[in-house]
Amino acid sequence: MSEHSCPKAEALPLVLKVEDLMPILQIGRSAAYTLVRSGQIHSVRVGRSYRIPREAVLNYLRKTS
Repeated sequence: MSEHSCPKAEALPLVLKVEDLMPILQIGRSAAYTLVRSGQIHSVRVGRSYRIPREAVLNYLRKTS
């Protein structure tokens, strides 16, 4: 999957919160945090929260599809 073949990819914000992953990946909150904490989806810790670059989500989708 490339960014150009998925028009929704461009609509995603450049930086997402863990809560934003849930509807995109159709997973629950615990599963989203597990993916981020395990490093399967690259993230940056900001204070007590995680921020995920859009490209990290797209890379994860490419690897799993």
